[in-house]
Amino acid sequence: MNFSGKIEFRPRLWSALGHYSAKKLQADLVAGIVVGIVALPLAIAFAIASGVSPSVGLITAIVGGFMVSAFGGNSVQIGGPTGAFIVIVYGIIANFGLEGLAIATLMAGLILVLMGLFRLGTVIKFIPYPIVVGFTAGIALTIFSTQVNDFLGLGLKDLPSEFLPKWGVYLRSLGNIDVPTLIVAVVSLAVIVLTPKVSKRLPGALTAIVVVTVATFALRSYDEGWAVTTIGDRFGQLTAQMPEFHGFHLDMATINMLLPSAFTIAVLGAIESLLSATVADGYTGSHTRTNTELIGQGLANIAVPFVGGIPVTGAIARTMTNISSGGRTPVAGIIHAVVLLLIYIFMMPLIAYVPMACLAAVLMVVAYNMSGWRTIVGLAKAPKSDLTVMAVTFVLTVVFDLTIAIEIGLLLAVVLFLRRVMENTEIRVYSEQLDVAEGTDLDDSHHEVLDVLPGVEVYEIDGPFFFGIATKFEELMRSTPGEKAVVRIIRMRKVPFVDSTALHNLEILIKSSQADGIHVVLSGVRENVRETLVHAGIDRLIGADHICDHISKAVVMANSLADSGKRQEARGKRQEVKG
Repeated sequence: MNFSGKIEFRPRLWSALGHYSAKKLQADLVAGIVVGIVALPLAIAFAIASGVSPSVGLITAIVGGFMVSAFGGNSVQIGGPTGAFIVIVYGIIANFGLEGLAIATLMAGLILVLMGLFRLGTVIKFIPYPIVVGFTAGIALTIFSTQVNDFLGLGLKDLPSEFLPKWGVYLRSLGNIDVPTLIVAVVSLAVIVLTPKVSKRLPGALTAIVVVTVATFALRSYDEGWAVTTIGDRFGQLTAQMPEFHGFHLDMATINMLLPSAFTIAVLGAIESLLSATVADGYTGSHTRTNTELIGQGLANIAVPFVGGIPVTGAIARTMTNISSGGRTPVAGIIHAVVLLLIYIFMMPLIAYVPMACLAAVLMVVAYNMSGWRTIVGLAKAPKSDLTVMAVTFVLTVVFDLTIAIEIGLLLAVVLFLRRVMENTEIRVYSEQLDVAEGTDLDDSHHEVLDVLPGVEVYEIDGPFFFGIATKFEELMRSTPGEKAVVRIIRMRKVPFVDSTALHNLEILIKSSQADGIHVVLSGVRENVRETLVHAGIDRLIGADHICDHISKAVVMANSLADSGKRQEARGKRQEVKG
């Protein structure tokens, strides 16, 4: 991570256009059309599940998709609304309304831009995998739960937003299942699942929507008993209206209130977009400009609130569709946005006939694919700490919300990581003899054994010297048996860094040792650690000559100091006898 230097903002589109060709345009055109068709039902479904109208989903996919492709750092990334945001968007709308969502999305966009400017793209990619798995699975289950009402045709209004109360209502309402709605949902589910087995080129979700919508419309015209709820029944007739630009009322109270939600959107968007980009790189052999990608995602989320949109991020399924369809430059993503725009302008009224049960089936498949159950099974063999982080994050996501899940998940991951580091950091004690090469790959012929005089204590720290082991080390030194120490050697050849707490404890240890007449010598100090020690004034405290670059020098000095101390002690005793 480097906060200095030039701003890293080099969109892939700008690079691609420098050596673009008719052949690439042909490939991108085909891929863009295919991805646009695939994105259509998903944009509609995600919008409805998030608590907004289908047109909002399409506008988001158009504007956000264009911005991500135009300014992002990945050549094939497709941006738009995704299932990961459903839960958080629905919660924000419920608590703060559409204006609150717009402000939170705008703030999230600004946070993402700042992440990119401060070069945090690499850091985001290192968020513990169990956390990502845990809250992704939690989101998937939550999405599944939100669709049960429409899938079964229960006709429930004002459902509780909380997971457990919601399922309580579902269980009490199972006697109200609408059979025609259930049939439509099951048939839609079957078409989505079976379509890829017939043809890999046909998008299952779109095929299901077209087939089931036509069939339902025909049956409804023949028999009123098949009057299942459609998008038009829920949202009225849909028309292609150009979005109006929205303004916002901002003040510190509003910002403080919405900042946690904005942070959640930003972190979730960063993780999902960079995860999608990483997967894409594995297939294309390209390399994502991570910080540019964050800035591009941020600009997209800054733009969409002004046209009434919802949060945007990189979409793995649409990105993979783009790759498999031949897309290799951001032009494909721009074409996908144009395709959605044309659909929005010329075909919007037809979307009103799509059954809600069909969209519920689409989202249930999305939830299943998001769940990552195979990954969860694979993590069963992982360390217990990883399983704990995943399980806690999952439960918090489902029972509470993503903000709490991410915050506590990260905190728990840090705590468990530190515990693991502490367990693997060794502090060894030597006396009488010391093998210089112990702990290295050298064979026995290269080993050198040093004699350590009585009164010399040698301690070796194997691992980071940080707050987690600073106190442990101090306690070990004070509890070491044997005759009174004259010199304490702290061997630091395997210490990669020292934090402020360890420095503080080391300073206290040196001062207390000196008060007891005990010298402290540091050995094998790495250059970066030495700089930290010098900056903290440790060299002045113990003397620059007491910081040695090799253990042999430290032992020679310690033995000399111990011998001198013994002679002084002996002279003192003789003077006492004479007196």
